Amino acid sequence: MKNNILIHGNNIYGLKYLIEKEHLAGKVDLVYIDPPFATGGDFTISEGRTSTISNSKNGTLAYSDKLVGVEFIEFLRDRLVLIRELLSDNGSIYLHIDYKIGHYVKVMMDEVFGIENFRNDITRIKCNPKNFQRVGYGNIKDLILFYTKGNNPIWNEPKTEYTAEDIKKLFPKCDKDGKRYTTVPIHAPGETKNGSSNQQFKGMYPPPGRHWRTDVKTLEEWDKNGLIEWSANGNPRKIIYFEDREGKRVQDIWEFKDPQYPNYPTEKNEDMLNLIVKTSSNVNSIVLDCFCGSGTTLVAAHKNNRKWIGIDQSKYAIEATQKKLDNIETTLFYDRPKFDIIEL
Repeated sequence: MKNNILIHGNNIYGLKYLIEKEHLAGKVDLVYIDPPFATGGDFTISEGRTSTISNSKNGTLAYSDKLVGVEFIEFLRDRLVLIRELLSDNGSIYLHIDYKIGHYVKVMMDEVFGIENFRNDITRIKCNPKNFQRVGYGNIKDLILFYTKGNNPIWNEPKTEYTAEDIKKLFPKCDKDGKRYTTVPIHAPGETKNGSSNQQFKGMYPPPGRHWRTDVKTLEEWDKNGLIEWSANGNPRKIIYFEDREGKRVQDIWEFKDPQYPNYPTEKNEDMLNLIVKTSSNVNSIVLDCFCGSGTTLVAAHKNNRKWIGIDQSKYAIEATQKKLDNIETTLFYDRPKFDIIEL
């Protein structure tokens, strides 16, 4: 793919175009999509006030979300089958959806991508708590379904910084120099009969039904370097220093709130898309969003030096995407994006 691509048209035709004309089957490493949520409403842009978004009858129609139930599921299935064909063997898809319909979508995605390739149901905190009166708990979340095409996906382990509270809680001990640390067992469940993970270390074997987490030579090196802490009753544990940790592992609850004054309906948080792009693609990977809306996925892909493809049938979405791409400030790390616009 020579240039980035922005397609204005129905995405079913756009996906087929990518397969048949651009010959991109098996070449896309990452797909993020934020399709309509089967709300049954219309989303509009108020004239002269592009930051005012609603699902009322007032303003210019940005897109319609009238498909519900089985019809909506089949609408998505048709597109996901084509997306799977476009994905590389190392590819991943993140599908952002509402909690009311998301679990039905998951069952369908299990069929398309294989239940063995389901990775996460990510809870995304989307807003501050609301105090609407209704029978039921307040809704502050939606969900992202994460699947891979196979068992060897691109995965750049994401880390997040420890807070001061995290440090005190997770590294509760201090050494003589004041460095914070914690300890973890040096043995793990499962007994092994052969190999160095079941040999003697300092005159002891692993407890019954367990094995050493590493070979005895490494255990001895840890002990020599002062990285084994011995309890009063002679139980060895590995010392883990806070300063040696790059950060804590990202979990499956994300707090990424969307723009308070969006330029386009349901515009998503750019930091969230940055996390997805960095984690599940590499430099020069192709990133696809076939419900691209205002183009946040494409901006995140460009800023992280990925190639990208966006598709949307709304002319307002294409205009919003072009504007967002044009407003990217050039830096030492990336130039202004170049892309071809295709009308279908």
